[in-house]
Amino acid sequence: MRGFYPWIAAGFVSAVDWRWGAVAGVVVGVLLLLQDRRRGVAMDALVLEISTIIYFVIIGAVAFSSPDSSIQDHSDVISFVWLAGTAWGSMALRSPFTLGIARRQAPEEYWDTPGFLAVNNHITAAWGSGFTFIAVVLAISNATDAPAWVGITAHVVGLVAPAVFTSVYPKRVQARLEAAMQAAQA
Repeated sequence: MRGFYPWIAAGFVSAVDWRWGAVAGVVVGVLLLLQDRRRGVAMDALVLEISTIIYFVIIGAVAFSSPDSSIQDHSDVISFVWLAGTAWGSMALRSPFTLGIARRQAPEEYWDTPGFLAVNNHITAAWGSGFTFIAVVLAISNATDAPAWVGITAHVVGLVAPAVFTSVYPKRVQARLEAAMQAAQA
């Protein structure tokens, strides 16, 4: 959840002015990144944070150079396209963005196992799917002037589903592995 703080801050401030929303996203993102680095968090665990900062720097540059840009009207869709690109791109580079996060929670002996990578590929795919789902629904909603509840529902489904999957899936995989190990010992 912490990785989304810059997005939340930007969303609130953007309600007043999208330029300052971008600044808020950069500031919160950089502060969190610096805090994590001081705590010794490796750069590979900060893929989402780095991507977020880059996004807000780019959007901020556009917003300040062209405050009336039509990009402002599509920033909701663009932000989720960016997040989806981060998820899918990290998988294409064989380094799913959840891998570094998972390494903070799992014992080091699992980090280089195929199963650990597979679990993180599935979790990153869930987030990529959620982000893609939100982007597509928002794009269609914006194009068709759908009621606000459609976008709100897309946000809830597209963020809650991967969050639940992230919580449940590794536990299920672990339970299956433990059951298989017990069966092998019997």
